Amino acid sequence: MLSLAASSSAFLVSPSLPSSSPARLTTSARPSLRLAGPRMQAGEAEAPKVIGADAEALSQGFQHPPAVLMDGDIRKILPHRYPFLLVDKVLKLVPGEMAVGVKCITANEPQFTGHFPDRPIMPGVMQIEAMAQLGGIVALQPPLAEPGQDFLFGGVDNVKWRKPLVPGDVLVMEMHVTNYKKKFGICKMSGKGYVDGKVAVEVAASAG
Repeated sequence: MLSLAASSSAFLVSPSLPSSSPARLTTSARPSLRLAGPRMQAGEAEAPKVIGADAEALSQGFQHPPAVLMDGDIRKILPHRYPFLLVDKVLKLVPGEMAVGVKCITANEPQFTGHFPDRPIMPGVMQIEAMAQLGGIVALQPPLAEPGQDFLFGGVDNVKWRKPLVPGDVLVMEMHVTNYKKKFGICKMSGKGYVDGKVAVEVAASAG
C-alpha cells in the first residue's frame, strides 16, 4: 500500500508504515527564500521607486515662444509632404534674412526601420534636409522670392555633425542668409541645429 506525504506544493507518494504503527503525514522541507535588497523592519512600508521628475516641472523645460508658423502655414510655403516635411513649426521668422524652426524626432518615422533597427539614429543627410527646408522658408519670401517662385537645393559645405540625433530629441534649428545674388538667383545660407542647448549639426548651404 502507499501513503501520501504532504508538501507545500504537492502530495508526495511514499511506502506505507506497518499496520501496527498509527498512520501519520509527513511534510517535505520547505526551501528557503532569500529576498534581494535591504531587510525591512516590522511595520515598515516599502517606499515606491521614483524615476525622474513630475510632468509639470519637466514641461517647463520644453517651453518655446509661440510659433509664428505651424504645419498648415509651412505647407503653404514648402512643397514637401509626409514623410519628407521635416520642419514642424517656425518660432521666429525675418523674411529674407533668418528663421528659427523645430524638428521633433519621433520613433515612428519611416527612416528608423532601416537606420538602424536596433539603434535608431536620424540620418545625417536628413538633418541637413531639415535645415535646408527651414532655409527654404526664409528664401521663399519677399524680397528674395516672388510668389510662386521655387528654390532648389544647390549644395552644402562645411557640414559638421556633433552628436547623433535619436527619437525623443528636439532639434531647434536656425538658418541665416549670408549672401544673395539676385542676378543669378543664388542664395547662400549658414546655420546650426541644437539639442538640449548644445550644437548637434552645422551647415552652410546654397540654393537657386
